[in-house]
Amino acid sequence: MIAVIDYDAGNLKSVSKALEKLGFDCIITSDADKIDSCDVMVLPGVGSFGDCMKSLKEKGLDQCIIRNVQKGKYLLGICLGMQMIFDKSYEDGEWEGLGLIKGEIVHFETDLKVPHMGWNSLFENRKDPIGKGIHEGDYVYFVHSYYAVPESEEDVVFWSEYDVKVPAVVRKGNVIGMQFHPEKSGETGMQLLKNFGEMIK
Repeated sequence: MIAVIDYDAGNLKSVSKALEKLGFDCIITSDADKIDSCDVMVLPGVGSFGDCMKSLKEKGLDQCIIRNVQKGKYLLGICLGMQMIFDKSYEDGEWEGLGLIKGEIVHFETDLKVPHMGWNSLFENRKDPIGKGIHEGDYVYFVHSYYAVPESEEDVVFWSEYDVKVPAVVRKGNVIGMQFHPEKSGETGMQLLKNFGEMIK
């Protein structure tokens, strides 16, 4: 069972529907006990980093996520959910993240349009089971004004580019992040979600 974590911020239904379409059992929940009893966690996110972290903490879900990751349970962070797995963000201030992957979230400093919104190509940084069946240049759908700067490039599976190198898929052990929306990214996004599901079986 996959727990799609509900903290009043996120595209919960579209993510859970995409996973269910692939044959995975999902539950949308903000109940820590139910999350503890599930096999896998998905952390979606839409909105501002500070507000979302505040909501997670108020519900006690930050410690629930960290506890379950430390036990070896898989976590998939999507969009803002990926950003929250890093140490901190500088979105409208300075905010502490979940600290599951070392690095920071910074604003795009570019003459290109911000937010970065639309389809962009993936470029492989290293081989990983999460990237099975994904080809160099495959497109996925992004909507974001901030991006991750990981401490180690080894944590990056796929890059994208938007004037700077943007980590698109990251992984450190049982913690995986996708900066784009896989549920809105056609066959490529569904393949990535399928890969995630196969890894956790």
